[in-house]
Amino acid sequence: MLDKVRNIGIMAHVDAGKTTTTERILYYSGTKHKVGDVDDGDTTTDFDPLERQKGITINSAAVSIDWADRSGGDIAINIIDTPGHVDFTAEVERSLRVLDGAVGVFCAKGGVEVQSETVWRQATKYKVPRVAYVNKLDRMGADFWACVEQMKTKLHANPVVVTIPAGQDSALEGIVDLIEMKLITRDLTDPTNRKFFTVDVPEKYKAEAEKRREQMLDGLSAASDEVTELILDGKEVPIPMIRAALRKGTLENVFTPVHCGSSKMFHGVQHLLDLVVDCLPSPLDRPPVDGVHPKTKEALKRAPDAKEPMSALAFKTVAESNGDLVYIRVYSGEMKPGETYLNVINGKKERIARFYRMMGDKRISLEKAGPGDIVAAMGLADTFTGNTLCDVDQPIALEAIQFPKPVISQALTFAKTLDAGKVGEALNRLVRDDPTLKTHTDEETKDTIISGMGELHLEISIEKLKRAVGVAQEDTKQITLGRPRVAYRQCLAKMVDFQYKFAKQTGGRGKFAVIDVKFSPLTPEQIEEKVKEIEELGDPKIKPDPNNVYFVNSISQGAIPKEYIPSVEEGLREASKKGYKYPFPFVDLEFDLHFGKYHDVDSSQDAFYLCALECFREAESKAGIQLLEPIMKVVVVSPKDYQGQISGNIASKRGIIEETSEDKGVAQVMAKIPLANLFGYTSDLRSATKGQASFSMEFSHYAPVSVELADLPKPDAKK
Repeated sequence: MLDKVRNIGIMAHVDAGKTTTTERILYYSGTKHKVGDVDDGDTTTDFDPLERQKGITINSAAVSIDWADRSGGDIAINIIDTPGHVDFTAEVERSLRVLDGAVGVFCAKGGVEVQSETVWRQATKYKVPRVAYVNKLDRMGADFWACVEQMKTKLHANPVVVTIPAGQDSALEGIVDLIEMKLITRDLTDPTNRKFFTVDVPEKYKAEAEKRREQMLDGLSAASDEVTELILDGKEVPIPMIRAALRKGTLENVFTPVHCGSSKMFHGVQHLLDLVVDCLPSPLDRPPVDGVHPKTKEALKRAPDAKEPMSALAFKTVAESNGDLVYIRVYSGEMKPGETYLNVINGKKERIARFYRMMGDKRISLEKAGPGDIVAAMGLADTFTGNTLCDVDQPIALEAIQFPKPVISQALTFAKTLDAGKVGEALNRLVRDDPTLKTHTDEETKDTIISGMGELHLEISIEKLKRAVGVAQEDTKQITLGRPRVAYRQCLAKMVDFQYKFAKQTGGRGKFAVIDVKFSPLTPEQIEEKVKEIEELGDPKIKPDPNNVYFVNSISQGAIPKEYIPSVEEGLREASKKGYKYPFPFVDLEFDLHFGKYHDVDSSQDAFYLCALECFREAESKAGIQLLEPIMKVVVVSPKDYQGQISGNIASKRGIIEETSEDKGVAQVMAKIPLANLFGYTSDLRSATKGQASFSMEFSHYAPVSVELADLPKPDAKK
């Protein structure tokens, strides 16, 4: 039954305890009889050798458990453990796209960290209901209430605290359940860590618990008029009503329940599972999935019902030696091995050989999959990330997954002794499986350029490439990365409006076209207005341009025949993809075609296309170029003794410090630094702080930069 299913993701900043929490969940559910440990490299979800070597989650991994609800019935919980490092944010993006709910894990000491903010925004984008879990209460310096406050200020969340710590740091005894007003403590004599005591709240915690319970009820009143009435009448609110209000408010994203514990010390994990069952949605609680008919573009919906036509979204592809493993979320209908389905993206029919429920790297074969199921399929030859599979006779195209663009590039070289074809094939599979990894050949230098989300992302990708072609990981000469290249953007420096005439006569029919175009750089306010206009149209075929390049047709009275207008737009857009002076895409630009001329014989679509290309070249010359560089949001955490060195180092990198804080001897510096100045920052930081500092970064925005400061490719000396 679908109401007995929960599809959730566990998301957080790196080292907040996601994987450890998942291990404890597997242990308490009886799925696993021995608890794995990240430090020992034997966890279920971090099964990739690279993950065990680095001690971090790189790939999202799926597991499934059964957990009893309050009536004793089994709830099937499908869990995806996602990476916490910003370089692997695509794994979080694609997971949240197909999940119904999420658990945000926060470190009680670190609070709301940079990647915590990123994944929270991703969940907000997909309107995914969440519960928050403040972990690591046993850590020295743990501060539960500071973390809750940061949820308000940094995440703009509305937290409703349902459990509070009974002591913190080394004094942690357990947790106080504010719903039932009970203290839950672990039996320290039990070697299995499965036995717990539930007792009345001791006197030393009672005043705090009563105060926090009143705050909880006040928060719940935002989702329940019944709770509000009882509070106003001074009456006791029944526990079933509290749970109902908690579920309603969570599903409607009115507030976020906040739970606490210490996964490593076995505190709070079972209660977290109860909260997942009580508060997070089943597939039935989510709205029908939206899509369009692939040919007519008619808006369609698919309800989570086995009797509906089958529809599913492929959200991850993993290349294997005996074929691709494609992760799929089924939204409607039933999917069965041996059946044929339509891939609406490429129009090809696909036959699924078999599919599995995943348990880390282990597989459980299934006979069918229905609405809400997340499975991994074999036998799909032409289905990749973002593709829709559906009933052949009732096609629907579900919305694809939008991934962030790469911000760092490096030149990839490999030894001549390696099989170039084998390397190219392995590289293509890597790029196909990871939508944030891109590769291309530089037209001028003929270098193979690989682009990704950060230095660690590229480092891991190259180690995967080595593994795929049989090169030893320690071999640093067979496959190497050159100096990173920054993914700059450019914009016109000012508005220009002029007429351009294109005329060629080579005997016979010539080429003639005249266009008048106003080229206008767009301000952030103008871009926001354009995006609003597109959203208000409500046409799924029209989407905001990712580079904010827009074409306006202001032609009146037939100055140019209608059939030539698309050619002008195509030419202008093509020219904007790569400038004539600098090889970077243009952004934040509007083309307004407002007049032109044509010839009855010599004008053609090709003539107007070529005219637009040349017109853009002239616009670059007349308006001038403003280069834009990627600016990264960087957070450095270190002992306070090194704050001066860190600040000086940031200033030397053209960085601007936006915020500094200090708590219990730990300093945190938040800054904006150009990406071009961050290559090798890991080594710089280790050197300046004797290896005691760490940093994280994520893309913030593009900002103007002078040509003198830009890290531009050097022109070929032979030219």
